[in-house]
Amino acid sequence: MFITMRTRKSLGEVRQRFEEAAAENRLAVLGMHDVGERLRAKGLQFDRKFYVYEVCNPVAAKKVLDTNVRIGTALPCRVSIYTDGEDVVLETLKPTTMLAMFGEPTLEGTAREIEAAIEAMMKEAAK
Repeated sequence: MFITMRTRKSLGEVRQRFEEAAAENRLAVLGMHDVGERLRAKGLQFDRKFYVYEVCNPVAAKKVLDTNVRIGTALPCRVSIYTDGEDVVLETLKPTTMLAMFGEPTLEGTAREIEAAIEAMMKEAAK
């Protein structure tokens, strides 16, 4: 259901390499949310660093939306990068798992391709 990777690299290094790996894997980083900072700005205690990256392959997104516009509720794909003790964790919900909820078997290949690209980005950032 999830792809999860752990590393002892610095958070800054992981984030930088993740962003660089996006282009190498035909994905664009559409946005990044500093969730920890947002929570703290609202006066909530949250001690870890926690970022959510939104990534997208425009060609795949168009294909998915042309097939079933409701899948847009699950787009773009999200990857969380956060601290857990001394580790930095990269984690995402598998696109194949998300797609299964929509019952569109013609998109399985597309979901597998995007999943492989995201996993490659995560591996590159974690190594």
